[in-house]
Amino acid sequence: MTEDYDLVIIGAGSGGLSAAAFAAQMGARVALVEKSRVGGDCTWSGCVPSKTLLKAAKVAHEMRTADRYGLPTAEPQVDLRAVMAHVRDVIGEIAEEESPEMLRANGIEVVLDEARFVDPHTLVAGDTSLSARRFLITTGAQSLLPPIPGLADVDCLTYETVWDLETLPQHLVIVGGGPVGCEIAQAFRRLGAEVTLLASQDRLLPRDDPQASRVLASVFEEEGIRVLFETRAELVWKDEAAAAGGIHVGAGGNSLVGDALLLATGRRPTVDGLDLDKAGVAYSADGIQVDDTLRTSQRHIYAAGDCTGGLQFTHYAGWQAVMAARNALLPGASKGVSDHVPWTTFTDPEVAHVGLTEMQAREGFGEAVMTCDWPMARVDRARTEGDTAGFIKLVHKKDGTLLGATIVAPRAGEMIHEWIVALHEGIKVGDLSNAIHVYPTYSIAGQQAAAAIRIGRLLSGASGRVVRGLVHLMR
Repeated sequence: MTEDYDLVIIGAGSGGLSAAAFAAQMGARVALVEKSRVGGDCTWSGCVPSKTLLKAAKVAHEMRTADRYGLPTAEPQVDLRAVMAHVRDVIGEIAEEESPEMLRANGIEVVLDEARFVDPHTLVAGDTSLSARRFLITTGAQSLLPPIPGLADVDCLTYETVWDLETLPQHLVIVGGGPVGCEIAQAFRRLGAEVTLLASQDRLLPRDDPQASRVLASVFEEEGIRVLFETRAELVWKDEAAAAGGIHVGAGGNSLVGDALLLATGRRPTVDGLDLDKAGVAYSADGIQVDDTLRTSQRHIYAAGDCTGGLQFTHYAGWQAVMAARNALLPGASKGVSDHVPWTTFTDPEVAHVGLTEMQAREGFGEAVMTCDWPMARVDRARTEGDTAGFIKLVHKKDGTLLGATIVAPRAGEMIHEWIVALHEGIKVGDLSNAIHVYPTYSIAGQQAAAAIRIGRLLSGASGRVVRGLVHLMR
């Protein structure tokens, strides 16, 4: 059976779901093909389960440290089976809202089978043949396992399989100091496991501002997470006779023994099995090749999100996929690649960023770059919560043009949004000081930092002399 559509989307993760909903709202006849589960990594093994686990871990941490608030402490009795059942309950609630039945009720045809191209205009999914005016590939990415000798003989965890654990590890060894490794490390440490994290570079979160990395490393040390910097796993093996699992990791002269090993060493685009060669779509192990409008080497085939090899964030994949659907179905073309992709690592404190780091800005603009560092210790809400570790750093030109922002704070992921808008709309840093912010909130730190920049500019040089002179005359 052959079905004809305006748009066929391959992959029902964040990107595919966003594009399908957008296309259906425009009245397009759209089909969504998924070989596994609708919702993709974000729902089943990424954003949703990890943030649910982090919340449970934070509750356990608050119980142990309740004396900070004048309350008695209590050691939580952690049953990981129950915690993971809660995680799966939350996944189920969200998955229900994007089920095939719900999608079909909204005018989106759903085909649950593996898709492969037969030719540039036709693909097959199970017994169904689908042709379309336009195609959009949003197949995401999957775990990238490093070539560590002995790995094939050891049961290891990834962000995709860690949710199957039902017993809390005594000692969890994590390879990878990026966002996934850091989030999982803090979650399991707070739940009561001993955790050792191997970071291949000299700091955590190497894509973020070094100052943010230092704050997080300090917090990890206080919480008892052992971090080995500039250390790579060189060999792994299992001692079958050991009572507690006996997974050995040789790394940088260290010999570690744990009962669970998590690999958080990145992800690779999912491009295998699609028969892209038959469609004439250019790709490599680094992803599907697209232009700025997300068009592939075939003019009628688009690709968006993680499968293109760019920044791998749920929000970016969703935004790109909508741009791709717009370009596929409407006249003209909108740019589907952004220079200002924001992100947040949801540790405690959170680390959020948009735009250029200070180092990147200085490489591009030299002496024209200025910064404002506003510590969370000067923010009253942070004091009331007992969460003063962190800061907001604004990177800007001398005229107030915003270049980037980094926030390390308990609510950094929420606080970063006004700086995303400011960067997108070209709003100067000082202008945000005029907007009244609610007190006491974490976000008022942004107004305080912006005001400091504006006042500093006003009182410097000739303008400062004029202002002080006027004040003197008004006495």
